[in-house]
Amino acid sequence: MLKMGFARKWVDLIMRCITIASYAVITNGRKGNNFQPTRGVRQGDPLSPFLFLICSEGLSTLMRTTKKNGLIRGVKANDCIMFSEAINKGARIMKDILKEYESCSGQCVNFNKSTIFYSSNTSREKREKVSTMLGIRSFTSPEKYLGLSNVVGRWKKEAFQS
Repeated sequence: MLKMGFARKWVDLIMRCITIASYAVITNGRKGNNFQPTRGVRQGDPLSPFLFLICSEGLSTLMRTTKKNGLIRGVKANDCIMFSEAINKGARIMKDILKEYESCSGQCVNFNKSTIFYSSNTSREKREKVSTMLGIRSFTSPEKYLGLSNVVGRWKKEAFQS
């Protein structure tokens, strides 16, 4: 947050909210002892969405800077969906961006849950090279993301059926 221009006092206040949090579990109607989490903010914590947005802004900034410097082109990020050209250089740079993001934010990309979709114009050889380089499996039919198809293209009818 400091690198993004947030004031030290603000960052200290946010960190204090995170580090002094404690929880208690209610079992059979009885409250147990308080304990402090050891792994940071959890999903459902009121601060969680705001901290996620700040981290996401960091990822977007990395991608915009890389594009501005001419290292990659045609890159867009939407939530957790990224678009780029299927070339070795682009894949290597995309992997570097994700590693930098992981290093700065402490959030890790789960490549086992990640997939790549290629344009029909992308050769099988390029698909295999890029998928291997990124360590991400490719898919040929539409998958769901937050209940919606992540690729519509020619599959318009299938994409919007239950």
